[in-house]
Amino acid sequence: MSAYKSEFLNVLANRGFIHQLSEPEALDALAAKGAITGYIGFDCTAASLHVGSLLPIMLLYWMQQTGHRPIALMGGGTTRVGDPSGKDESRKVLTDEIIAENLKSIRAIFSRFLKFEDSGGNAVMANNADWLNSLNYIDFLRDVGRHFSVNRMLAFDSVKMRLDRQQELSFLEFNYMILQAYDFVELHKREKCVLQMGGSDQWGNIINGIDLGRRMLNAQLFALTSPLITTSSGAKMGKTAAGAVWLDARMTSQYDFWQYWRNTEDGDVARFLKLFTVLPLGEIEKLAALKGQDINEAKKVLATEATALIHGRAAAAEAAGTARKTFEEGTLAETLPTVEIARTELDKGIGVLTVFAEKTGIVGSNGEARRQIKAGGLKVNDVSVTDEKMTLTLRDLTPEGVVKLSLGRKRHVLLKPV
Repeated sequence: MSAYKSEFLNVLANRGFIHQLSEPEALDALAAKGAITGYIGFDCTAASLHVGSLLPIMLLYWMQQTGHRPIALMGGGTTRVGDPSGKDESRKVLTDEIIAENLKSIRAIFSRFLKFEDSGGNAVMANNADWLNSLNYIDFLRDVGRHFSVNRMLAFDSVKMRLDRQQELSFLEFNYMILQAYDFVELHKREKCVLQMGGSDQWGNIINGIDLGRRMLNAQLFALTSPLITTSSGAKMGKTAAGAVWLDARMTSQYDFWQYWRNTEDGDVARFLKLFTVLPLGEIEKLAALKGQDINEAKKVLATEATALIHGRAAAAEAAGTARKTFEEGTLAETLPTVEIARTELDKGIGVLTVFAEKTGIVGSNGEARRQIKAGGLKVNDVSVTDEKMTLTLRDLTPEGVVKLSLGRKRHVLLKPV
C-alpha cells in the first residue's frame, strides 16, 4: 500500500492509476491540505466515448469521491485540429455541427460518474471552444507561441514517430500541443485548476502546459498520468473483432458491453477490478485469489460492476441474466442483442456472409466471415456453418420467431424479421 498523505493520491496509487507524477511531494501536500481542482481533456471525434476512455473517467470519479473538484474538459475547439499522439495519419476534420452533436452525446455519459454543479455537486463540464474559437492568431503567436521551442516540439514522441516514419504531420496538428498547453493556462485562470491528468502518452503535452503556466502566470501546476492499458496478451484495450466497445448503449448494447468484461483474460481480472469498478480493495483481493474455473465468478462480478457503472444496476443484472440463460441453461434468451431485418429479405433468402458481416456486424468483413467459417467459428441456431454460400430463409426461424447467430461461444445476436 502507498504512503501518500492525501486520500486522493493514496486511492489512485493503491488502485493502479498512477504512472508518472510531477513533484509528487508538493502535489500530495496540496491535496492533503484542502480541495484541489484537476482536469482531463476529451476530444469529441465520435458520438460516444469508448472503453479506452473509461480509465480517465474513473480518475475524475475518484478525484471527486476523495473531496476534490474535477473538470471534464470537452475539446470542442481542439477536436477541430486533432491530437497527433499515437496516430499514424491525420484525423478527418469534422464540421462544427458534428462536433456539437458528439458533445451532447458524450455529456450524458459523464453524468453517471460525476455530480455536476447543477445537480448539487462541484464537478465542472468545460469546453475549450469557449476560449480557443475566438483567439486572435497574431495575439496568440505573440503571447503564447513565443514560449515554445520548435526544436523541443520536434523531439516529442507524438511528432517524432510521424516524422521518423516519413508520414505527413500537418501544421494544424503540430499546433495541437500548444493549444493543449494553453487549455491548462486558461483553466488555471478561470477555475484555479492546478492538475492535469491523462494517459502516459500525454506526459509531454501536460509538461508543456506546466511550463507555459510558469512562464505566463508564474503558477505551480502539476501532471499525473495513468498507464496505457493493454491486456495480458498485449492487445489494445477496448478493441474486439467487431470493432470498438462504446460506452453508449446505442453503439454497443448492454449485453455486448457486459460480455466484453466477462471475456477478460485471467491475468487481468484483479487489475481491471481495481481500475474499472468501485468495489472495496478487500473484496477485490478475495476475488483475485480465486483460481482455476472459479476465476470465472470474479469475471462475472467485474462484468456486472463495470456495466452497472455505465448502464445502471438494472441493465447490468439483465445482461448477467441473459448470459446465464444463454451459456449455463442453454435456453434462448430474448434479451440478447437483436437486429431487425425485412421479412421479405428472409423470404427471398439472404447469404450467410451478408448476414454476419453487413446486417449484424458480428464480424468485420466477408473475408473475416469466411475465415471464421473455415475455423468452425460461426453458428446459426447453434449449428456450425460449413458452407459460405449458405442462405438463410424463413425456414431458419426458431419457434420464438428469430434466427440465433453466434461467433464462437461468447457473441450472439438474434435476427428478427419485421
